Amino acid sequence: MDKRFVVSALFAATALIPQPLVAQESAVSYKVIATSKTSTMQKELQEAGEAGYRFVAAMGGETAIGGKEVVVLLEKRGKDVTRYEYRVLATSKTSTLQKELQEAADAGWLAVGQTVFESMFGGKETAAILERDSERPSVVRYEYKLIATSKTSTLAKELQEVAEQGFRAVGLTVGKTAMAGASLSS
Repeated sequence: MDKRFVVSALFAATALIPQPLVAQESAVSYKVIATSKTSTMQKELQEAGEAGYRFVAAMGGETAIGGKEVVVLLEKRGKDVTRYEYRVLATSKTSTLQKELQEAADAGWLAVGQTVFESMFGGKETAAILERDSERPSVVRYEYKLIATSKTSTLAKELQEVAEQGFRAVGLTVGKTAMAGASLSS
């Protein structure tokens, strides 16, 4: 059976800004990181952040050469000299991820992405990618609520309940973990 893999990225641009001005002020370069190990992702994200790259998106899945990997897209904008720090939290237990996510948020980290890491040995972990400006840590602190369920109707109900408490959705991951089976996390 012939397996073909496609990596796609959606780009948006504004038509209201003259293109020469866009090119001068906001030239963008991209970096792609792909790995099956959370420790490698942590190291490579940190190196990219020190070089001025900022998280855009993450997706776990099967790539043509690397097998089951998480692929992260980062961007660096023209003259921006901001440096970023990254932390990857990964676990198969929702309660552990909720606790670690809140501890990191209390220390000024912002959740910017989530995905599922799947090892070659069948282990699956939900991962959160956290970011902060390395020179100007945020004084704003967030409270995170992690929802995990196997039913979309339950997810919708629980999301509505936390929305009424003032929470906003920041991500959605569909995956299978060792502890919970197939689940939706938000």
